[in-house]
Amino acid sequence: MLENKKIVFEKPWEARFKSESLDDFSVPLGQVILKKRYSIISTGTELACLSGGESWFKMPGVPGYSCVGEIVKTADDVKDFSIGDTVFCYGSHALYEVMPTGGIFLPVPKDIDPKWVPFVRMASIAATALRASTIEWGDTVAVTGQGLVGNMAAQLAKLQGAAVIAIDVLDSRLAVARKCGADLTINSANANVAEEIRRFTGGAMVSTLIEATGVPEVTVQAIDWIGRNGELIFLGSPRGAFETDITPFLNRTHLASFNVTLKGAHEWRYPVNRTPFEKHSLERNSQLIMDLISQKKLMVEPLLTEILSPAGCFDVYRKVRNNKDRYLGILFDWQ
Repeated sequence: MLENKKIVFEKPWEARFKSESLDDFSVPLGQVILKKRYSIISTGTELACLSGGESWFKMPGVPGYSCVGEIVKTADDVKDFSIGDTVFCYGSHALYEVMPTGGIFLPVPKDIDPKWVPFVRMASIAATALRASTIEWGDTVAVTGQGLVGNMAAQLAKLQGAAVIAIDVLDSRLAVARKCGADLTINSANANVAEEIRRFTGGAMVSTLIEATGVPEVTVQAIDWIGRNGELIFLGSPRGAFETDITPFLNRTHLASFNVTLKGAHEWRYPVNRTPFEKHSLERNSQLIMDLISQKKLMVEPLLTEILSPAGCFDVYRKVRNNKDRYLGILFDWQ
């Protein structure tokens, strides 16, 4: 028996660090036991789950999004992985977890610091916006929201050859965006965003706007910053009620003088694994992101805010809830 530790969301706004026994003698076919090193908090999704507002997350439940760990046992039929291998997967906040090797389960190159590996999924989510877009070399792209996913979307747009405008209400996040290569940063709390963009683009406005906040009001404002025949990409999952006259918004898509296209960029629009019938998949995106981190083309280090013990999860989630804007990447250290 293994003594497992895990984080459990027991009821709204109550996170607990709990122990349980895990049978290490029997591993189902095609699966392994993974011992975690680090797992990352996705603040938007996990706070939504902890609030009780996500119908797909049932309480009590173990949250978690992305992790890196070491294989400590394999089923007899697992041939592609061995005990001792370090892998990336979509694991939960738990010390040990029985994981299938047929999903998102990728070996980690030895030249990547394990701390950066859980960020792969956050960047893969951001990559969905690039996949859904028509961004080309020479375009101008704006990204609203410079949290973890928004920052990575801006970095990936830059790597695709675009000039990038990062927009947020926090100077601290904009400072990180500049460090990560943004060409222009705008604090929308105290600047005329449309005028700043008009000046930067010579009046053309942006060809693509990636909305990463998930705040409906931001979307309604941001459509005015997009040029003719441009596109608005919904990367952040919309949450919260917002009432307004939507006719001006719709006219931006309907009228020929604007003709803005609206596109969804939810992570699960692509299949999990590679298939001959689809060019893109979550597996392929993850591998490409891992390659970018290995090549030091995608910056991760500026995005790491804190590394914390999972034993203090109640206080961690309370701090994040009460001061969400302060945090970017938070890792739980299971070592």
